[in-house]
Parts: sequence; C-alpha cells; structure tokens
Amino acid sequence: MAEETPTPKGDMQVADIMRVMQLLPHRYPMLLIDRIIDIDGDKSAVGIKNVTINEPHFQGHFPDMPVMPGVLIVEAMAQTAGAVVMNNMGAVADTKTVYFMTIDGARFRKPVVPGDVLELHVSMIRSRGPVWKYSGKAMVGDTLVAEAEFSAMIADRDASQGTQPPKIAKAQAKPTGDA
Repeated sequence: MAEETPTPKGDMQVADIMRVMQLLPHRYPMLLIDRIIDIDGDKSAVGIKNVTINEPHFQGHFPDMPVMPGVLIVEAMAQTAGAVVMNNMGAVADTKTVYFMTIDGARFRKPVVPGDVLELHVSMIRSRGPVWKYSGKAMVGDTLVAEAEFSAMIADRDASQGTQPPKIAKAQAKPTGDA
C-alpha cells in the first residue's frame, strides 16, 4: 500500500518537521506527523506520516505482522489539527499548548503497515472559545483507513509543569580547533 508523498497544492501553506516541532510540544516517539501540507488557515490541512518499521510500537504490535495501532492514527490526526490551530494563532502560540479532549465516531477500515504514507486529512467542524472540533480521515493513497471526530482545548502553557517545549535555535558552526 506504499505511495509517493503528495506535493502541496497551489498557494496553500506547508509546515516542515521543524515548524511542526515549534507548534507542538510532542517529541519522538510521540510526535506522529512528519509535515503538514495544504494548510488553509485553521479550516483544513493534510498531515503526512511516513510509517517506518523502526517505530517502537511495531516491536509489540505485532512482531510477526506489524500494524500501526489505531489509537496512534487518531493521535496523528489530532496532532495535525492541533498544529494547524497553533499555526493560525501566530505569535500567541508561543504561550499556548494543545490538550486532546474527545474522540467520537472512530472507525478503522484497513491496516496501516510499515512503508505506507499516511495522509491525515483534517477539517474544522467548529470552534468555541478555546475548544476546537475537527473531523479527520486517514488515507493511504486513495484508500480510507481510519476516520474520527475529535476536539482539543488551547490552554496557557505552564513552564513549571514542563509543558514548555524547547525553542528551536539556528544551528551554528563551532570551531573544532583543528586549524
């Protein structure tokens, strides 16, 4: 079921992995999206997850027949939506974080296996204050593999509770002393 990674459409925004890490507090092994394409404000986007055999969950799910756990597919959809909301918030996002609240109507249609490129299509249903609700469809190529509705809350970050992700600094060359 492996497919080529899609290319973004027209004038839509794109978020590479470095931007995704600025927007979300998640890190490996729980950061489940590699990039986001076709970002249309906070309305919709497509997250991309390249599924690889070296991910830790495949050691036990299942050793002889690796299948990506459905709960991680839903988490990847939610991370895509959370990053889209944070991206749309601009500079205010530096003081906020996203907390998953609900999952509704989750359905798993086909297994996702190493080598698949998982496309996470998310669309906003509504937002009320700090609460956002999205629908998501996970696709491998033209095949629907999972779907769900989910909501999250945008809240102030509390650095004392460890929810402050590290800032991404520019890489700088360091002298080696081997001149």
